[in-house]
Amino acid sequence: MSDDDHAKDAIAQINDFVHRFGEERNLDLAPLDDAGVTRIQRGSALISIHAVAEQGVLLLLSKVMDAPESGGEALFRRLLELSFLATGDAAFAINKKTGEVYLRALRRLEGMNYDEFEDLVHTVATVADEWDDQLRRGYGA
Repeated sequence: MSDDDHAKDAIAQINDFVHRFGEERNLDLAPLDDAGVTRIQRGSALISIHAVAEQGVLLLLSKVMDAPESGGEALFRRLLELSFLATGDAAFAINKKTGEVYLRALRRLEGMNYDEFEDLVHTVATVADEWDDQLRRGYGA
């Protein structure tokens, strides 16, 4: 099977997972777009799901806040502390180009099953929804 075929299979599989996830929750979720991205709103958290077929990974992101341009040491320490255990399979990260703080989870597409997909979406949604407002209030960005 060619790399192109693997990529198409991965996209189809994630689309099936997204459809099933929405159907089980009575949500109308869009399939992956041409860039391999779709979004799910869960509470205050907007989760973007990226199937990066050429790298063979699934990336889930939820923007939490903008990082302060200076004096962010207390925030950064808190993010690292939370990422140690409070975030499950996810972790906080900062996008170098935009300065935005995200909760992110990364998983290889190969061998992924629906239960793993559902668990990752649930983890990112729950943690982002729990911490986005608290972090914004506490660190004001």
